[in-house]
Amino acid sequence: MDKGCKFQVINHPLIRHKLTYIRNRLTGKKEFKELVDEVAMLMAFEITRDFPLVKTTVETPLMKADCEVMGDLQVVLVPILRAGIGMVDGIMRLIPSARVGHVGLFRDHDTLKPVTYYFKIPPLAENHQFILIDPMLATGGSAIEAVNLLKREGVKNIKFMCLIAAPEGVRAFCDAHPEIEVYAAALDEKLNDKAYILPGLGDAGDRLFGTV
Repeated sequence: MDKGCKFQVINHPLIRHKLTYIRNRLTGKKEFKELVDEVAMLMAFEITRDFPLVKTTVETPLMKADCEVMGDLQVVLVPILRAGIGMVDGIMRLIPSARVGHVGLFRDHDTLKPVTYYFKIPPLAENHQFILIDPMLATGGSAIEAVNLLKREGVKNIKFMCLIAAPEGVRAFCDAHPEIEVYAAALDEKLNDKAYILPGLGDAGDRLFGTV
């Protein structure tokens, strides 16, 4: 991958283990959703590594202790509809104060370009961190357009997370938004002629919502 690209595979044994079952076509809907939640939660540990802390003091049962808590950073999760919704619950378990926006996009069959059908985010705070979420980074078109929409609204601090990425999508996204950190659980081999990631996990939305 290009050295200028801020792309990182979170190569943790638990993530790799759970991703195996996510990929398996025999994994049922309930288990699939639970595993996606768990992987999203594990990925959130790495994505939030640089979040700022402020010092505070608490009374333990024995004495005062100098500790740290999260500062006034306003975290906003933005899943790309519909599959991105399937990763929100896992992150919310770690960051229950996070707000949630939504971006709805579909690909025009004639132009093959993403078309926005829904966009709503919370009011911007002075100290905000947006995390854009989609299980798959395939061609990169939807993720690129979602970031374009956020930037037009004045959003500056954005990270992007996905379960599986294709090299083609990573290159396209990094070319369009080189300053944004991209986190994935795996970098797969390539796209097929229908723009599905290989080996991939199939259609994440269909498997999450039982429409396969």
